[in-house]
Amino acid sequence: MKDRYDQLRPAERRVADAVLADVGFCVDASNADIARLAGVSEPSVTRFCRAIGCEGVRDFKVKLAQSVVVGRLYLEAGPQPAPTENGSPLWDVVFREARNALAAVERQIDPALVVRAADLIAEAHQVAVFGLGGSSTSLATETQNRLFRYGVVVSAYSDPYAMRMTASTLKPNDVVIAISATGRTREVVEAVELARHYGAQAIAITAPDSDLARSADLALAVDVPEYPDTLKPTASRFAFLALVDLVAVAVGYRLEPSARETLRRIKYNVLNHRQGKVLEPLGD
Repeated sequence: MKDRYDQLRPAERRVADAVLADVGFCVDASNADIARLAGVSEPSVTRFCRAIGCEGVRDFKVKLAQSVVVGRLYLEAGPQPAPTENGSPLWDVVFREARNALAAVERQIDPALVVRAADLIAEAHQVAVFGLGGSSTSLATETQNRLFRYGVVVSAYSDPYAMRMTASTLKPNDVVIAISATGRTREVVEAVELARHYGAQAIAITAPDSDLARSADLALAVDVPEYPDTLKPTASRFAFLALVDLVAVAVGYRLEPSARETLRRIKYNVLNHRQGKVLEPLGD
């Protein structure tokens, strides 16, 4: 509707305005009800539906109903955040949600599971990290970044075909780390199931009671409620990043002293490449 709004006739625009103003009502309303709400004739409603690419009013209402659950979050703007002294929207909310996400990990995760995950990784011949989508892709790359510094043979994959092909090559002494905020990403779940079919162990960093959690040998699952403002980035990535760090540091201590030697080599060669301080972030 919004994409074609400028191309609509005046009466059709009034229909679009009426629908966008009360999407919930229009899902169940009759043609006559929509026409009355918009102040136009019933044929104008039909012409509007066809102008935006629908076959008619019935087809329009079906498509509207399919999109209303998600679309309402974005079409109906909520109250504006209260202004802060520095002028940044949701300043306090962003920090509070990040702290809540970290607290959820500390409260919900059994440290023994982190140690078990670290043992699997430390003893693995190779580790494959699967993550598909915005946050999960970056978290998969970050997991690779954390683990290779300890000498772990690890690769991250975010292409569904590459995940499937890699899963097909894994063996009983290999490990998969699969990351998914919802645990419902079908491509990731299927790649994990395929890897386990060939004997690899699977660790899931995901939501509780999800398909991915059930598919893995070991699930580090945490529930992080999301803030309702759709413009605020998801806070679950803070929780998952904390889990990655917890597992990584446990792997490092599990692999001592070889992990320290690998880190020493990296730091030595990085400092020889560019000047810096010993306690600067490694490799940044």
